Amino acid sequence: MRDYSRRKFLLASSVLVPAVLASGAVVGQATGASVKLQSYPATWLPAGIRSRFVNDVNGLRIHVLEAGYESSDKPALLLLHGFPELAYSWRRIMLPLAEAGYHVIAPDVRGYGRTTGWSANYDTDLNPFRRLNKVRDALGLVAAFGYKSVAAVIGHDAGAPLAGWCALTRPDIFKSVVMMSAPFGGTSTLPFDTVDDSPRSATPAASDVYADLANLPRPRKHYQRYYRTREANENMWHAEQGIADFIRGYYHFKSADWEGNQPHRLAGRTAQQWALMPEYYIMNLNEGMAETVAAKMPSTAEIAANAWFPQDALAVYAQEYGRTSFQGGLNGYRMGGTTFGRAEVELYSGKTIDQPSMFISGASDWGTYQSPGSFERMQERACTDMRAVHLIDGAGHWVQQEQAEVVARLVLNFLGNTS
Repeated sequence: MRDYSRRKFLLASSVLVPAVLASGAVVGQATGASVKLQSYPATWLPAGIRSRFVNDVNGLRIHVLEAGYESSDKPALLLLHGFPELAYSWRRIMLPLAEAGYHVIAPDVRGYGRTTGWSANYDTDLNPFRRLNKVRDALGLVAAFGYKSVAAVIGHDAGAPLAGWCALTRPDIFKSVVMMSAPFGGTSTLPFDTVDDSPRSATPAASDVYADLANLPRPRKHYQRYYRTREANENMWHAEQGIADFIRGYYHFKSADWEGNQPHRLAGRTAQQWALMPEYYIMNLNEGMAETVAAKMPSTAEIAANAWFPQDALAVYAQEYGRTSFQGGLNGYRMGGTTFGRAEVELYSGKTIDQPSMFISGASDWGTYQSPGSFERMQERACTDMRAVHLIDGAGHWVQQEQAEVVARLVLNFLGNTS
């Protein structure tokens, strides 16, 4: 680490640190239901944002950052973060939203941060990480705060599809939705008009895009496939460069600060098209994510000039992930490789998001196009009342942090036009 040693991170903490076993292996702090962590140190947050806990929400003790809490008569906003993020990732837009008259609620979602009641074990039961169980987490949190509905659910990265599913399944609770960086491509479809069809063949598809990636002249792999592997957490958590430099490199590589981020639409879901994306999405086959981002580490001068992700903010991420590991977030990606929850999701086959919606992303964010066709389906079919789409200059993947003032203004304009 350049400016922050691991010792400084741990000394700054008000919580327990990873335990060292007799074998010398480091394990993450326990995250089970019986664990009771403390709130953030006051020095971590600007005045007007507080750290607190909400007990007994779908088996969780949820850590929440909260702004605009001074009175109980305000409309609420629920903010859902992605990976590798925290409730803290919303810190730069929470106060502007609160100052406009909203009660802003940003939880550490299941698998992250100081929320407990989940398992960080790779071999754990993945069922609690089901998509609709996370919607249940969000619904329970809203109810715990005494709200019958919220003005908007707002999600970024993996939090964007979660926000989309909140809106789709409970439009009576989530009156509008803002999704950032990850387009909502819509629900699945069920086989239709097949009563006279012959049984479908179990023959595997002739083309496997993942095998095709591995067979490219420069062999590659998809990051989501990598995130499902046992070794992914260890590679990032105990990165050779240290966890702080890993996070610094990861955030830099996916931001507008890395000049190589020049995203565009892809012609299709093929290995050749996917390979046009940077290595944080389509990785070199024989490298982990730690090695991938180490090659794009910003210079000392670039770090010093970074106003949206200063070293004190990095310290929060490094300490929190150093304590829990990345496995809770990775378990969400692992769900994508299973059939857990598929039947319950298919109950909403063909359903659309019909309340007001908006999409925001950075103009330098490949997340908009990484799943070919999703950006278009979101606007044309999945969301029937899409009020606006904004691709913000000067922002990459971390749009609400890189261009916080612009994002806050766009969200408030959207809310003003839907209330």
